[in-house]
Amino acid sequence: MRNAPPPFLGLAGHPVRWHLLSELARSDRRVRELTAALGQPQSLVSYHLGRLRSEGLVTARRSSADGRDAYYRADLARCGELLEAAGAALHPALGRTAASPPLGRRGSILFLCTGNSARSQMAEALTRHRSEGRVQAFSAGSRPKELHPDAVEAMRELGIDIAGRRTKHLEEFLGQRFDYVVSLCDRVREVCPEFPGAPELVHWSVPDPAAEGVFEAFRRTAAELDTRIRFLLHAIEEVTRT
Repeated sequence: MRNAPPPFLGLAGHPVRWHLLSELARSDRRVRELTAALGQPQSLVSYHLGRLRSEGLVTARRSSADGRDAYYRADLARCGELLEAAGAALHPALGRTAASPPLGRRGSILFLCTGNSARSQMAEALTRHRSEGRVQAFSAGSRPKELHPDAVEAMRELGIDIAGRRTKHLEEFLGQRFDYVVSLCDRVREVCPEFPGAPELVHWSVPDPAAEGVFEAFRRTAAELDTRIRFLLHAIEEVTRT
């Protein structure tokens, strides 16, 4: 049928699936967290997660803190592509790619991982770079260790120099206020302390690239963080508008 709506609209338009996507757009979640957020039975939540996963809108990763758990995340880039295609199907003018986020909003983010040797350092540098310094970004770890040389090289490929940066323990930032505290590994999420000012807590379940032992893992991590940070900067800007 020529005028049938794009399948994405029916898939994402279901109230439960839209609620799931809305939750996962903010932070990676476990099934029990999604069940609590939606107030729906786990069997129903799992069914709709399966529908979203089958269409590539949601992905899952086994937790590095507890292998019995899995973290779900929304693939916002994929959602954006399908939304753009759906808009273009209605009218060509609606299929234009969203512009880069405006840079009027100033905010602060603390990125946390275990070692502060790769993921959180990369996220800090990417945020400062993509926001042109307007968003303050910091990083720390629960068990800091030396900055990984492959993280330095992966960032250098993106034109960002993090060589010589000091790794820091998260205790250095206790008592400081941030707009967002973003945990990048499942283990540090379990030990994340409270920060004053009620920052928004976000979790991104990003595997440790050092665990794979290959440079390509650091490239993938840099690419994933770059995508996530671009969407986060849009969210920070939106706070100012609303």
